[in-house]
Parts: sequence; structure tokens; C-alpha cells
Amino acid sequence: MSNEDGHPRSLGEHDQVDISRANPARMYDYYLGGAHNFAVDREAAEKVLAILPETRTFAAQNRAFLQRVVRFLVGEVGITQFLDLGSGIPTVGNVHEVAQAMNPDCRIVYVDHEPVAVAQSRRLLADNENCAVIHADIRQPQSVLAHQDATRLLDFGSPIAVLMLQVLPFVPDSDDPPSIVAAYREACAPGSYLALAHSLTPEYWPGAVSEAIELYTTSTHPLCLRTPEQVAVLFDGYDLVEPGVVFTAAWRPDRAVTQQEAISSRAVAGLGLLTSG
Repeated sequence: MSNEDGHPRSLGEHDQVDISRANPARMYDYYLGGAHNFAVDREAAEKVLAILPETRTFAAQNRAFLQRVVRFLVGEVGITQFLDLGSGIPTVGNVHEVAQAMNPDCRIVYVDHEPVAVAQSRRLLADNENCAVIHADIRQPQSVLAHQDATRLLDFGSPIAVLMLQVLPFVPDSDDPPSIVAAYREACAPGSYLALAHSLTPEYWPGAVSEAIELYTTSTHPLCLRTPEQVAVLFDGYDLVEPGVVFTAAWRPDRAVTQQEAISSRAVAGLGLLTSG
């Protein structure tokens, strides 16, 4: 959402923000304590929290994983390019804040199709020359990869970290998530990485989780939960970095976590290394 000269502008009537139905990205922002949400999102989120208070813990642990994996990629691997797919609403501790605090030369391209997320991100990053926000659907990899901001900031001939954190639960099987992941993988050079986190199926959640899932069916993007085995398949073509696909809180934690803390993630995450093109 920008003017003809490419500068950010405010969210306007032509951005087609649907405020008649809750949006998962805006609900997630609310779980994290953000302010970029509408009454319809807060109402739906509170209904979920009433059934599953653990949802706030889930969101916080996902954000903590994002920060740990970015620190690992910048600090231990030397990655300086990030493509964050389904980046959502900007909140404290986002990719650019973590990466550029370690290396100011890091370049980040955020991709989301939620107009509020895109508008707020562009407003936040207006003065950051090493960041861009693309308004696009991650299910259309070629349009994302060919976007002028992606080609301007990212060198696909050098290693890139592709982040897909809690975006694929909103991509149904009918859209063939493995083929979407593969399209981004094929665009990357050897030495690139895929960081992925994904919510788990109901047996990994407590209480009346089915009721909470049902609330998402009336949102703009219903949930498509998957098992750890189904998530592991999404890393086909990559070599998993230790400790592999594990509960989110158990992926290279900053401190020792108990088994119960790990399980409370209600999601798994992993990091894959692309060793061949």
C-alpha cells in the first residue's frame, strides 16, 4: 500500500480491510498484546482465550522461537538476508529488530496479504532502507519472488533464510503446502535455510480445543492443523539442524525447559539447511 511514488501511505478505503470478520493475523497481534486489531478481532480472540487460555502462551513461545532462530542465523551462521512469509502485524521483537541489532547490514523482506499488517509494517519501516514489505499471497511464490522489492533487497544467488512461522496452518491441503515450500526452496542458493513453525492437531491441545478451532472457521482464514510428522515432511530437500523438528519451546532454548513447558507450545518448529540447489 503505497502512493504512486512508492512511499508508504495510510490505510485507506481501497485497501479492502474486512472488518466484518475476525482475521487471524490481527487476533494473533491481540494475543501478543499489540494494538493493531479491531473490535471483531478482540471479540473472537477473547472467545478463544476463554476456551483455551494457553493460546497466549502459544503465541509468546512462537515469538520467542522467531527471536532465537534469527539470532542463531545471524550470529552463528552469518545469514544477512531474510524472507519472512506471512509476517503478520509488526510487534516488539520482529525479525528486523533482532537481526539488525546484531548486524545492521541485514536485509529483510516481509510478505503478507493482510492490509492492516502491510500498512502498519510499511509505516514502521518507512525509514529502514534495508527492509521492505510486500503485499502478496505467499501461495503465489512466483509473484512474491519476482516482486521488485524482493529482487532489490535479496540476492537469490547467495544464502537466504526463508521464514514460515505459523503461516501454513492457514494454508489448506488443497493448496498443496509442500509444493509452496518447494517453490521457495528452488529459488534459493545452497547454504540457505528454512525456519518453520506450525500448530499441532487437537490431541496436542488441552480442553475443548475443537470449540476454539471452530471459532476460526468464521474468520477470514480457517485453521488447518497438522501432526509433527506432517510438519516434518515440509522440510523435504533440507537437512534438519539439531535438534530437528521439536516442540517450539524446546528448539535451542535460552534456558532448560521442562517437558511440560515444551508440550505447552502446542506447536513444533525446526530449521532446515539447503545443501544443494
